[in-house]
Amino acid sequence: MWRALASNALTILIVGLFLMGGVVLWGQSQYKSGGPLETAICLQVKPGSNMTRVSRNLEDQGAISSGLIFRLAADYADKSQQLKAGSFLVREGSSMEQIVDEITSSGASTCGTEIEYRIGVTRTQTRVRELDPATLDFVEVAAFELGEGEIPEVYDEKRGEADTRYRISLAEGVTSWQIVEALKSIELLTGDVAELPAEGMLAPDSYEVIPGADRNAVLEDMKEKQQLRINAAWEGRQEGLPLNSPEEMLILASIIEKETGLPAERGQVASVFVNRLNQGMKLQTDPTVIYGVTKGQGTLGRGLRRSELRRVTPWNTYVIDGLPPTPIANPGFASLEAAVSPDDTDFVFFVADGTGGHAFAETLQEHNRNVAKWREIEAERNSGN
Repeated sequence: MWRALASNALTILIVGLFLMGGVVLWGQSQYKSGGPLETAICLQVKPGSNMTRVSRNLEDQGAISSGLIFRLAADYADKSQQLKAGSFLVREGSSMEQIVDEITSSGASTCGTEIEYRIGVTRTQTRVRELDPATLDFVEVAAFELGEGEIPEVYDEKRGEADTRYRISLAEGVTSWQIVEALKSIELLTGDVAELPAEGMLAPDSYEVIPGADRNAVLEDMKEKQQLRINAAWEGRQEGLPLNSPEEMLILASIIEKETGLPAERGQVASVFVNRLNQGMKLQTDPTVIYGVTKGQGTLGRGLRRSELRRVTPWNTYVIDGLPPTPIANPGFASLEAAVSPDDTDFVFFVADGTGGHAFAETLQEHNRNVAKWREIEAERNSGN
């Protein structure tokens, strides 16, 4: 009898262990398999939250099939205590394992509100944007210029939220002075800038920052990125260019950047200046003359005067030979590449064509015809004002 009871108990235990093992395997499968979420969501994890609250939120939004499995697996992986506060993008079909990794790893928000400070050539604009999880596009909520007009309430509201992200974006062609002045006006940052960075040595790009970041540290990031771009562009340069150093490449790239905003034209504009340098012709480019007047401190805000075109400055390429002594702005990588990989042309002239682009010419006669056309366009526009 006792042997029969023992045998039955052993059988029940084995069956129980087998079933338990099956349950564990099923739970693991549920944890690692793709989830039921059909449209991406932005999951907000508030400070002081825990896995129980998070799992309930995910269940309510249809992102996970079992809050219990979610919590047990997170505990088993020793990740429950690593939960981070923030706003996290949960993509459609994300597994529970992927969601746990997302909310316990770096703690950097991947969706929600972003405040961007865009430093442009003529203004610095602040934009409050929300990421739409369904399209992964940012939707603008508010926009205003720093130091001008009333600040929208939503800006102060979002600045008070712990998971708001911040970004500083530099447009191509801004000067170092413009960048530093803009950074000074961003109250999010701290620290005084002791020295103006060298012209051309700050990379136009987008930089994520945190409240309290030091302005000098932000500038160092910009310098490091630009130096890497300079090195890469110089390493890949064409043979036989009239450029003797990375510094000369940077100067030429800054001129190209200020002469055209059309990507398709950069190679042609570069070819004009390279051809002029090779032929010993003066560069005769207005942006360098403007830099000689402003020293990069703001925009000129008017046309150049004849006296300014004749005035001798180190940057007046109507007067000096070759390149000016310094860059005239901070060029983007595309302009750096154009400077060392110009199009193969015989162009030595170009002038605006009225469409936002330029008309290029190989001879002075052809150029004069292009100039005449441009003056007709200007006259028509002025007569319509």
